[in-house]
Amino acid sequence: MEVPPDYDGSRYPSDEVESSRRFAAVPDGFARLWTPHRIAYIERGPAGADDQCVFCTAPTLSDEQALIVHRGELAYAILNLFPYNSGHLLVVPYRHVATYDEATVDETAEIASLTQTAMRVLTATSHADGFNIGMNQGAIAGAGISAHLHQHVVPRWATDANFFPIIAQTKALPKLLGEVRGEIAAAWPA
Repeated sequence: MEVPPDYDGSRYPSDEVESSRRFAAVPDGFARLWTPHRIAYIERGPAGADDQCVFCTAPTLSDEQALIVHRGELAYAILNLFPYNSGHLLVVPYRHVATYDEATVDETAEIASLTQTAMRVLTATSHADGFNIGMNQGAIAGAGISAHLHQHVVPRWATDANFFPIIAQTKALPKLLGEVRGEIAAAWPA
């Protein structure tokens, strides 16, 4: 809606939207997505040496509590608590190792096998058109939890938002984590 040049700022002509001209801050153009569930993570701050490793703790919880979709012999698949897309999985060895070169041959084989199965399951359950798969090794490389090795399996679609988070600073997730976990776990082969 275009505002007339002689407009005084009290109300927009449509009387539906309040003008921000009399507010203290200048609008910055960013959309706001309120995520109060993340405050626990924010208040805790970065993981330190004294913190319990979330990837070591997760297997001690129920699958529903931890968002685990499959438990293997040496590794497991878990939903990312802060996903890039719905169905964003992490494949994690049970053993607490920081980098890929510290994993055993058997651990890397199971991580690879679980990654392949995750791709098949996500293709079947969510009709993914492609995937981003990778590991960030070390904090300097972007690992949010650098002390415990984990591989990301991120489903992608031809119609997904691609660079929406970068351009609009917003991430749209159409399904709740519990719902996604249930669908993936139910479709995971025995």
